[in-house]
Amino acid sequence: MILLPMLLSLSTTQGVAPSAPAAKPTAGQIAAAAPADAWGSIAPEDLLLIDFADGQRSVLWLAPAFAPVHVANIRTIARSGWWGDATVYRVQDNYVTQWGDATEKKPPAAGITARPPAEYEWAWGAHGLAVANPYRDAYATRTGFTPSGWAVAGDGKRQWLPHCYGMVGVARDLAPDTGTGGDLYTVIGHAPRHLDRNIALVGRVIDGMGALSALPRGTGGGLGLYEDPKQRVPIKRIVIVADLPAAERPAFQYLRPDTAAFARTLEARANRGLPFFTVPAAAADLCNLMVPVRKVPAR
Repeated sequence: MILLPMLLSLSTTQGVAPSAPAAKPTAGQIAAAAPADAWGSIAPEDLLLIDFADGQRSVLWLAPAFAPVHVANIRTIARSGWWGDATVYRVQDNYVTQWGDATEKKPPAAGITARPPAEYEWAWGAHGLAVANPYRDAYATRTGFTPSGWAVAGDGKRQWLPHCYGMVGVARDLAPDTGTGGDLYTVIGHAPRHLDRNIALVGRVIDGMGALSALPRGTGGGLGLYEDPKQRVPIKRIVIVADLPAAERPAFQYLRPDTAAFARTLEARANRGLPFFTVPAAAADLCNLMVPVRKVPAR
C-alpha cells in the first residue's frame, strides 16, 4: 500500500515531472493543413454575391443539383436586375434572416418558372455516392456528404439538404406554393430541422455570415419583421460571380468529403480533445459537420 507514494516521491526528488498530454488538433487546424489535392473548386456560376449598401458582403454557394429550377430562377432574377431595390426585411432571433421584396407587390421577374416543383428531396445517392457520416443524427437515420461537398440527411431511400446554420432557403406561402426564389432566407440560429423537406434549400452562406446574422432583430408579427420600413437593410446589388470581370471574382474551395483530411475533421468535431475538452462527446449533429470551405486567390 505504500509503494505507489514512495515511487511518486522518488520521481519528484529526481526532478522527473509527468509530461503534459499533447493537444489534439482542431477541425480547423486539420483543414488548414490539408494538401492542395484535398480541395475542390466551386464554380463561379454557383456563387452568388450580396453586396450591402454599408459595404459588407455575403457570399452564397448555390446548390443547383438539389434545386435546379429554383436555382435557375435565382440566376435569372439576379441577371434581370429584379433585386435592384431588395432589402433585408425580416430578422427573427434564433431563426432566420430574410431578404427580397418587402412589399410583396412586385410582379415576378421575366423569364422565371412561376411555379417551381417541390424540390425538397431526392432518391438516396442521386447526387453521387455519399461518404457516410459515422455519428448519429437526431432527425435522420442516415446522413453523409456528397462528392460535391454537401451534407445530406436521409433514410437510405430518400435524401435531402438539412436546415443548418447558414443554409439558404426559398421563402414561400402555404403549400402547394414553393416560392420562386425572389425572396430568400438564411438560418441564423439553432438548426430548424423541422423545416427539412418542407421548403426548397438552394445553397449555403460561405462568407460574410455576420452581415446577415448580426442585424437588429425585428419585432413584427411574431416573425421578426421590421415594422418600420426605415429599419430595412438596403442591398446594393446581388450578382452571380461568373458575371463579374475575372479580376473581381472571389474564388472558393471545399474540402472534398472523400479525403482523409475530411474524415479527420469529422472525428475532431465529434471528439474534441485536450487541453480544453476532457470528456469527448462521441457524437455530432449533422449541422456541426458542415464541409469546410476556404477562400483562395482568384486565378
